[in-house]
Amino acid sequence: MNKLVVGIIIAILSAILGGFFLIGNKSTPSSSPEPTLPQESTRTLDTTIRFNDPKKSAHYESNTPEHGSVLVGVPINVVINFNFDLAPPSSISIAMNGKEYGLDETIIDDNKLSMRRKMNPNSPDGVYTVNYNACWPDKTCHDGNFQFKIDRTQSSTYTDLTDKKEVTINLENINFEPKNIRISKGTKITWINQDEVDHYVNTESHPAHTYYPDQNSKALKNGDQFSLVFNQTGIYPYHCSAHANTMMASILVE
Repeated sequence: MNKLVVGIIIAILSAILGGFFLIGNKSTPSSSPEPTLPQESTRTLDTTIRFNDPKKSAHYESNTPEHGSVLVGVPINVVINFNFDLAPPSSISIAMNGKEYGLDETIIDDNKLSMRRKMNPNSPDGVYTVNYNACWPDKTCHDGNFQFKIDRTQSSTYTDLTDKKEVTINLENINFEPKNIRISKGTKITWINQDEVDHYVNTESHPAHTYYPDQNSKALKNGDQFSLVFNQTGIYPYHCSAHANTMMASILVE
């Protein structure tokens, strides 16, 4: 067999074997995984403005309002929760453009794990910065801060139930129906569990439930009710602690 024939045979075999290995090693494109959607925040987060990065002090746990949240009304108070006993002179400042909108003095709750300060109900729309100083019994203090926004224009998305003496909210299909509502001062709200699973009515934040403690129910079984009269204007964000990532709602008292 001459060299030319041998060369041709080798070339043919190489082509065949090369194709075989290419086919055998061809990788099947893997389908891209479905994007993981972030869990819904306890409140609407505003992506149109840039909030400063929050600073968390030692022993910090949570705060209401949540950092970066947009509220359709003024918070009745700002609450910050910790996992260590607070002591004087712990303090909270609620300011915008250099003006203070906190009212009265900062209060340390009886359990010493939360501190709060009332907010001026006439506070204008805008971005507020909360600066706080958390102090401990050993006299050391640590500062922190966060921001939130008030935008009353978004209250138009709430179900208008003003001028009603009583309002019913059903807990059904793992949801609050209606979810976000506007009511008048002095309105009585009754929550009724229509589901076969237990639900709760809990004030923010989870799991501290300290923003408005009166708005904390026991476990509500099917058919159970929980009622509360709202006598103070402001915004009341809340949730079901058994389904904290999905059952969230808000009440605007006008």
